[in-house]
Amino acid sequence: MFISFEGIEGVGKTTHVKFMAEMLQQAGITVLVTREPGGTPMGEEIRNILLVHRHERVVPMTELLLMFAARAQHVDTVIRPALDRNQWVLCDRFVDASYAYQGGGRGVRMETIADLETLVLGDFKPDLTLVFDAPAMMGLQRAKGRSSHQDRFEQEKMDFFERVREVYLTRAKSDPKRCRIIDASRALIDVQKDVSSIIHELIDGQK
Repeated sequence: MFISFEGIEGVGKTTHVKFMAEMLQQAGITVLVTREPGGTPMGEEIRNILLVHRHERVVPMTELLLMFAARAQHVDTVIRPALDRNQWVLCDRFVDASYAYQGGGRGVRMETIADLETLVLGDFKPDLTLVFDAPAMMGLQRAKGRSSHQDRFEQEKMDFFERVREVYLTRAKSDPKRCRIIDASRALIDVQKDVSSIIHELIDGQK
């Protein structure tokens, strides 16, 4: 299975990816954990280009194309080969993030993103997407609490993240077969109970 983890900053995606990976491994399932942008040597270089602070303005279309350039490399050299080896792939962000951040956040037309998705991915999608949701203010406070260093995205204003969150929720509600919305505003143990329940459901479905 290919499972993506989505949400704004501070909702605990990385923590939940690790938690699910450990539970799946305990169940005897081989897991590959990866992330976007990144996941390959070239993808990690593009990630650094995207996150570093710079004096010049980064055009939204430039940002979007870099995201999909990294994604094309990632899917072809890492994700598809892992799935072909019968591994489960857990990815910290995938294409929904482009709709949320470059679409909702930057204002790139959704139709443009959809065209790029078709060009790069065809009909390839995650089997399951977990959208961890929390108010933008809460997420940013958590993100600031875990690190004093903020990347180029984390320095955006509150309304940017509110737009990002809105697109995530809209996409998740429009595709309920693929997406599960998880309330990440609760205590970690309560969120992990939901994740654990989903894991058991997935494992039972594979038997």
